[in-house]
Amino acid sequence: MKRRARRTGADPTSGLLRGYLPLVLPVLIIAALAFPAGIALAPALRGTDRTPDAVTAVPWQQLPTALASPGSATHGLAGRLSGDAPLPDAGPLTALLNGTLQADGGGSITGIVQDAATGQVVFDRAGDEARIPASNMKIFTAGAALRTLGPERRFGTSVAAGPTPGSVVLTGGGDVLLGAGESAPGAVLGRAGLATLARSTVRALQSDGVTGELTVLLDDSLFTGPPLSAAWSPDDVAAGEIAPLYPLALNSARFDPARLTGPRPQDPAMAAAESFAGRLAAEAAAAPDAGLSVAPGVVRSPGAGPNPDPGARVLAEVQSATVGQQVELLLRTSDNYLAEAIGRMTALAAGKPGSNDGAIAALLAQLADLGIPTDTLHAADVSGLALANRVSARQLAGMVRTMTSGEDARLRAALPGFPVAALTGTLGERFRGGNTAAGAGLVRAKTGTLNTVSALSGYVVDADGRLLVFAFIGNGLSPGADNRPVLDRSAAVLARCGCR
Repeated sequence: MKRRARRTGADPTSGLLRGYLPLVLPVLIIAALAFPAGIALAPALRGTDRTPDAVTAVPWQQLPTALASPGSATHGLAGRLSGDAPLPDAGPLTALLNGTLQADGGGSITGIVQDAATGQVVFDRAGDEARIPASNMKIFTAGAALRTLGPERRFGTSVAAGPTPGSVVLTGGGDVLLGAGESAPGAVLGRAGLATLARSTVRALQSDGVTGELTVLLDDSLFTGPPLSAAWSPDDVAAGEIAPLYPLALNSARFDPARLTGPRPQDPAMAAAESFAGRLAAEAAAAPDAGLSVAPGVVRSPGAGPNPDPGARVLAEVQSATVGQQVELLLRTSDNYLAEAIGRMTALAAGKPGSNDGAIAALLAQLADLGIPTDTLHAADVSGLALANRVSARQLAGMVRTMTSGEDARLRAALPGFPVAALTGTLGERFRGGNTAAGAGLVRAKTGTLNTVSALSGYVVDADGRLLVFAFIGNGLSPGADNRPVLDRSAAVLARCGCR
């Protein structure tokens, strides 16, 4: 059985950083809020002290005095930092990282650190070696989705008049974050609600003068190919790391939105459809003089939705959160199901089949278009759950650098999703003490954990105000050994180091 990274549904802040709060409070505020919101950072400090003072934070760790207008950061984070901030010297930095990147037990850790603005490499330990990336694979998926779909794209879940009198068709359009209740406009999970969809459907039917018993049909044919990849372990499916992929699901294919671990429904589309049918029955019973009822059960009817029949009347529709918001969620919580669904929607937008193979092909095409070499990269899925994935630290750092500093502003929408050390998502419980605390609030990185794999890729502003991107990948690690602190210590080195 493979051990997974801990999934967290909320961003923990209570009791945070008890022992070193005075040191990092200004850091936490600026790191958690400034970068993602597009805040113009103050110029870099040019003093000789390489370690932020415990009382007076260096300028880029203090509250800013002005906000940048939305979309003004055409060159990303690196463009908003001082270009005069010195780069770390490769020699001293390499000596420090060679001391921290020591696997606990067996295995080895590769890694690379680059200047975000110039791409200059300041640390390289077998950075081109192809390795199992675990959930760091989601960084590529996020980038491909943002470039292909665009950060403002939404997915619709609709109900249309069916092919026979008295039938209605629930059609999945790619939203796997449906909520069972009312639509919640301020949410990502549950932005589109089945109760709202059912109420709108009843109102439309009343307007059309429809009465009698309704039959609910389900069209979940948008995704094609096997719903489960052969590259996924049955043990992982049973444990709830993934579930069969369909273009609609409740709570990212979970029974309870508050429980992000444990088994998932094995037919998420039918579970969503049955929930909708129940809501539709309740709304029909509550509607005055509607004369409507709902037959028990849901009939799966691929192709019954409005797409094959442009004349079919769409009775109601609810819209998902934006792709940018969904990408932020999948990076922060490292949800395999959401990543795979987004990958299939990316494939469809690229003119490819909405399947596992289509998602992989769309991802590789986007990497090639960005100039990230793919000749040594092997993708077996787009979530990182498959052990057959092979990615190098240089390829991962290249994508992070493109997100922070590249010309394609659409990729900037991924940055708020990178978990913040000791604050949010899968890093919420890490960087909390000892020799990792210097990275708290400063390191933003995607985690990746399998039984013998531990990875961390992201970005950080060092003590001189230089934006660095990095990727560390541990493979062949001793089962049961926790190598996450090893990677955290190494990322903390980057946060506190001037290294000259």
